[in-house]
Amino acid sequence: MNSPGFYAELAVVPATQVTALPDGIDLTHAAALPVAWLSAWYCLRHLARVAKEDTILVKAAASGVGSAAVQIAAETGARVIALAGSPEKAAWAGEFGAHAILDTSAHPDDAEVDEVLRLTEGRGADVVLDTVGGRAFGRSLREIGHGGRVVALANVALEPSTVDTRDFYPKNASILGFQLTNLQIHGGYDPRPDLRELAERVAAGTYRVPIETVVPLAEARAAHERLERRDNRGKIVIAVPGD
Repeated sequence: MNSPGFYAELAVVPATQVTALPDGIDLTHAAALPVAWLSAWYCLRHLARVAKEDTILVKAAASGVGSAAVQIAAETGARVIALAGSPEKAAWAGEFGAHAILDTSAHPDDAEVDEVLRLTEGRGADVVLDTVGGRAFGRSLREIGHGGRVVALANVALEPSTVDTRDFYPKNASILGFQLTNLQIHGGYDPRPDLRELAERVAAGTYRVPIETVVPLAEARAAHERLERRDNRGKIVIAVPGD
């Protein structure tokens, strides 16, 4: 079986894989929804079931998924703490409705955990959205509060996530895994209703989709290299000729 995903100027897909766009949203912003925004939406709304009394910790909050998650969580009325890897990124992520920001370059490793606990008055977060993985996932388990939910949806650190079970089982915390493609293939998830709702909210101005840059298909490699360096804020969109 071939791996999912490709780049092409033209593609044929089943009708069940597409949905109509409402007025008020263009193709560039709509292109950012099916992966980053849909992932953030599903993780917060369906898995973590975020409520207005919750405190949500969003890691890599300046990324496409992270900036979406900050807005989705804030709209529910939840208190949002946005983590990012530089003061500039943390401040930028805070513009999307975060109630507190944390520059992890100034609070590395154990200091990050200490600062999260300080910001939550020692309780820890109700939900941690971990888009980083590796050693950051171990910290997520220490930052979650009693009865909380840690949602793991990536490992951009590309390193093993070694954890101490004592960091989460005494707190009756839940660890929830998410991978969008497998959810569709093995779980039967139909993303169209969620995509339509997201697109309608973007069109209405409820959510803002930050597009850092649009690059032509011929420069896809450079776009990936920028992502790997974690230089971007928000989404990088690849456009084919004629878009």
